[in-house]
Amino acid sequence: MAQNHVQKGAVMPWTNGTGAAVSSGDPVAVGDMVGVALGDIADGASGQLAVSEVFTLPKLAAGAIAQGASVYLSAAGEISTTNTDTPAGKAFAAAADGATTIQVLLNA
Repeated sequence: MAQNHVQKGAVMPWTNGTGAAVSSGDPVAVGDMVGVALGDIADGASGQLAVSEVFTLPKLAAGAIAQGASVYLSAAGEISTTNTDTPAGKAFAAAADGATTIQVLLNA
């Protein structure tokens, strides 16, 4: 192993400075990427975020999303194809118009 290796990078430490508690499974914008809380993280506390793999996340109900499409996390915590929001990854599976969840391959 290279001497400068830190870790595999599937999980990263994160300190919650959002002003509100984050629940396990919530998507969180971190700079230009998205992580998913692996446990409850109180405001001001530190916890772990998954930054790879596939997660089912809340989807903006309006609009269909094709499999493989680039998806983004809104400030409201919903996934859509609005590319002015935080890049979240790729749609792992298609989601129909009206669907409220979508499978996302994080940061792909």
